[in-house]
Amino acid sequence: QLQLVESGGGLVQPGGSLRLSCEASGSMVNVYAMGWYRQAPGKRRELVAGLGSGGSTNYAGFVKGRFTISRDNAKSTVYLQMNSLKPEDTAVYYCNMAELRDGVSTGYWGQGTQVTVSS
Repeated sequence: QLQLVESGGGLVQPGGSLRLSCEASGSMVNVYAMGWYRQAPGKRRELVAGLGSGGSTNYAGFVKGRFTISRDNAKSTVYLQMNSLKPEDTAVYYCNMAELRDGVSTGYWGQGTQVTVSS
């Protein structure tokens, strides 16, 4: 079973940058997909960026060209580099990983990290 811990959120001015980190408690060798989601007050949780085991990525239209998802297997960590931040990017950001073990797929969520973009 994996436990995910996010970090790196905070308050940033519009146009600024943040890098979110999501560290898994165990090895990511069985993780086949990972992603970052966000949820703003009063809104549904939405996908921000996804990363497959083969290295394929996908991004929501509202972050394309601004955010980059990446992973470091040695550190069991997935990152979200966020540039050119806008006030509408304000939300709680959640990390998700999907693990396949013994033919069973299990999804895991982190506790979330708050990102606030404001002047």
